[in-house]
Amino acid sequence: MPHPYPVREIARQAGVSEATVDRVLHKRPGVRAGTVLQVEQAIADLDRQRTQLRLSGRTFMVDVVMDTPNRFSRLVRESLEAELPGLRPAAIRARFHLKEGWPVDDLVATLDSVAAKGSHGVILKAPDTPAVAAAIDRVTAAGVPVLTLVTDVPASNRIAYVGMDNRAAGSTAAYLVSQWLRQSDAAVLVMTSRNFFRGEEEREMGFRAAMRARDPGRRIVEISDTDGLDDTSRVLVAAELQRGQDVRAVYSIGGGNSGVIDAFSAAGRECEVFVGHDLAQENRALLHTGHLTAVLHHDLREDMRHAARSIMTFHGALPGSVRTVRSKIDVITPHNMPGR
Repeated sequence: MPHPYPVREIARQAGVSEATVDRVLHKRPGVRAGTVLQVEQAIADLDRQRTQLRLSGRTFMVDVVMDTPNRFSRLVRESLEAELPGLRPAAIRARFHLKEGWPVDDLVATLDSVAAKGSHGVILKAPDTPAVAAAIDRVTAAGVPVLTLVTDVPASNRIAYVGMDNRAAGSTAAYLVSQWLRQSDAAVLVMTSRNFFRGEEEREMGFRAAMRARDPGRRIVEISDTDGLDDTSRVLVAAELQRGQDVRAVYSIGGGNSGVIDAFSAAGRECEVFVGHDLAQENRALLHTGHLTAVLHHDLREDMRHAARSIMTFHGALPGSVRTVRSKIDVITPHNMPGR
């Protein structure tokens, strides 16, 4: 693995010892395959970030810890790395800890490990559970600020939340759905990836409250625990379509949208209105083909910029105080899709 970096820089990026990095680089035995991949990923991260920032002067190391489908973690990684060149006055380097369907105990262990090894800040997307809240409190007690991203853990000592107003996003979805279904008696399928992501819970609450006010006779059917994955969504939606012949609209809060469309197609059913979240590559394609009616979008680059600047503010590199700033909610159709 040719590289221009000191072993200590790779070790810091990978979160392992310098001796481990040396063994991996020289292909010596005694290193687990997962650790080898960790070191290789660290070098790849440094390659990307080297072209965007100078590894000198005052540098903040930030850990991004996310339980999320790969399609969204890729968006976050791309958004943060795109912002790195413009961050001043200090430089930010990022380490990524990203998994789908992450068991809470393992995620908590990662947070504890970050606190033990040292970090200048954590950007976190995690379930709102007592174990996660307690882990956040341990991390902040170690002097490492934590910002929650997209979904909040408000009972913790996190310093701020970064993302859209999720209840307002759900209300916006209800407004669109009720408008577009005015001439239809279709039931609406509301899909979440997991019940203990607070952001998804707030979107659903906002959706239901707005539908009660605007369209109280509309039947709403809930599907949860899809993990935001296509295969799981396909199976659960197919079963629901067999039970309810009036299900012909979808508000997808947690993703798995290609699986939803496959289930409707296999059942020979039309989805009259389909509202989703986030402009990942999959959703862009589904907007182009007309399978998605609209996507509720927030600017992740702006979110990551705010998160990085909040960490610099916490450490005194920028003036002012750290505060939560809600992202603007954009309604995206095939005709106003922003560039990548």
